[in-house]
Amino acid sequence: MTPDPLVPPAAEVTKRHVSARLELTVRSEADIVAAIAVADGPERTNEDMTIHLDQRPLNPVEISAGHGGRLHLLGAVAPGRLTIEYSATAVGSTPTPAVTAIDAYQYARPSRFCQSDQLGPIARSEFAGLAGRELLDAVSSWVGANVTYLPGSSRPTDGAVTTMLSRAGVCRDFAHLAAALLRANGVPARIASVYAPGLEPMDFHAVAEACLDGSWWVVDPTTLAPRSSLLRIATGVDATDTAFLTTLRGHVEMDNLNVTAVVEPWLPNDDLTRLVTLS
Repeated sequence: MTPDPLVPPAAEVTKRHVSARLELTVRSEADIVAAIAVADGPERTNEDMTIHLDQRPLNPVEISAGHGGRLHLLGAVAPGRLTIEYSATAVGSTPTPAVTAIDAYQYARPSRFCQSDQLGPIARSEFAGLAGRELLDAVSSWVGANVTYLPGSSRPTDGAVTTMLSRAGVCRDFAHLAAALLRANGVPARIASVYAPGLEPMDFHAVAEACLDGSWWVVDPTTLAPRSSLLRIATGVDATDTAFLTTLRGHVEMDNLNVTAVVEPWLPNDDLTRLVTLS
């Protein structure tokens, strides 16, 4: 019997162990926001965040963001060597909340990195006549087939239009382009930063989520990690809401980044014929 593709598969993942270590040089006094903590939802155990400036501990201020996101603000950080370390174990999963009226409005509009208005004509022409699940699959497949995953090929300021023209990028570029093409065809779509067990090389990962039948479904044209193992960090209109580190003021340089994400009891297969929600 063929399973209903709109029903998420039974949970294959029981635990995900994640960590991140950021080594930074603060050149001038800075206000910094880190988005590396697991979002509210799954039960968290063994969670720890330690921050040191030249080996002196700093205490961040936690700020609640949309969709369970948890930001950590460091204000007026003096020049020096800054290290941020985070680790946690997420147990089980929590269903993604249904699409709200404000979601449907907010995530249907163009944004800085998802210029659905500029891509409208080509998006509607390329996917003419498609809707629902067929549209989601077609957009994901088109981006995956027409954009080359090439580390270092894009800049932090590049958006979906640049990716469409260059046909190369990294995960956030794939996600931005997919979201922009979906929005241009009337489908609300948003961006999520995630921990991604199975990703190679290991790093923070970005995916799109598309609205279908009142729920949010993962769209990841890179197919670099099993969607059912992904663990939400931050969610928003694009990378402006989901960047793992934002410097609000001052000058900060990234020296080293190390991310880990593993899953128990095993890394699941990713059945691309099914729709999957994000924990």
